[in-house]
Amino acid sequence: MTTSAPAGTTVQTPSELLTLEGKALGTSTWREVTQSDVDMFAKATGDEQWIHVDVERAKTGPFGSTIAHGYMTLSLIAPLFDEVLTITDLGMGVNYGLNKARFPAPLPVGSRVRLTASVTGAEEIRGGVQIIVAITIERDGGDKPVCFAEAVLRYYN
Repeated sequence: MTTSAPAGTTVQTPSELLTLEGKALGTSTWREVTQSDVDMFAKATGDEQWIHVDVERAKTGPFGSTIAHGYMTLSLIAPLFDEVLTITDLGMGVNYGLNKARFPAPLPVGSRVRLTASVTGAEEIRGGVQIIVAITIERDGGDKPVCFAEAVLRYYN
């Protein structure tokens, strides 16, 4: 598997995020989604539907293989987003919520995904900055993204 270094953005403090509104943050490296990843997510969440965990049955199902859960795909935002935004002098960051999330295409197990992100909104909040980030997760070789999300993130000094 060929991987490349992520192309991301680094700022020193949360207040510098205010200057990023309307700008692209970057693109993460590719990450493979394995059956082991999906099985662990299924076990942790209790969502062990056959389209996710029964490899043999899924071969004859609608997707031709097992697929990652939509919520698992969404959870990949955390590690992939860490590659596209670095704040060197940060007290803490929290996921505040999502305004939108969609899964336009399935994510077959064994696929590689990567994330691109851009800041669509930024505002000061008490003790820090809140940003709204447009996120796309694409599948290597896919014709449609596997996830679009608008994440609301808060970063504190």
